[in-house]
Amino acid sequence: MRAPINDFKRRLLAGQALDGLWMSLASPVAAEALSLLGFDWLLFDTEHAPVDLAQVQPLLQAASAGASSLVVRPAWNDTVLIKRALDIGAQTLLIPFVQTPEEAAAAVTATRYPPHGIRGVAGGTRASRFGLATDYFEQAEQQIAVLVQVETVDALTRLEEIAGVPGVDGVFIGPSDLAASIGHLGNPGHAEVQATLKDAVERLKAIDKPAGILATNSADAIRYRSWGYSFVSGAVDLGLLLRGAAGVLKDVRAE
Repeated sequence: MRAPINDFKRRLLAGQALDGLWMSLASPVAAEALSLLGFDWLLFDTEHAPVDLAQVQPLLQAASAGASSLVVRPAWNDTVLIKRALDIGAQTLLIPFVQTPEEAAAAVTATRYPPHGIRGVAGGTRASRFGLATDYFEQAEQQIAVLVQVETVDALTRLEEIAGVPGVDGVFIGPSDLAASIGHLGNPGHAEVQATLKDAVERLKAIDKPAGILATNSADAIRYRSWGYSFVSGAVDLGLLLRGAAGVLKDVRAE
């Protein structure tokens, strides 16, 4: 048995546009069902969603029913959290709140086995198909994708340096935290924030580094894609549920 190929990384580095969905419900049923729709990637969030890493493994198992690539956001840029996320089978990680090139390099180092990094070695994990993938240690570095999240004005001053760290495969711009950093808390749609988001992707395109972003509706996702963002989450699962339920309630009460 061979180690799984990271199709998200392959397609991202090939310059393809990848449509995603943000997952916060921590429900294996939702994960399995939504994986069947055809999204290029699903992201399981442990930073702001009420889910710990132990709960992520069954989400990954459920979502493997479909063809979507699976991404995990650890709660922090932490060596232990990164190690555990990789061991349960995550191949692509979105590392939050990266402020400096040194922090980006630390994230990459945490994903690499010695001598190129400090990831602890375990043989019987889900990542290696419980030890059955005999080439896992050989293939692990090539198949792990590291995405770093830049989400403050301060971090944006070092955007090219952060993006240029070896092993960083893409840069995700966080609209909500960036809006707060600029002074528009709760208003990522503000013109100043939007202009900053557009400038960021243009800077990343200039150095040929894939850029990602979270939209909460399809209109925003389409606009971000037109600017050049290549991996875009078009909505959040909980938001979709609430909007759908609210629409039903509005319709039935209108009668």
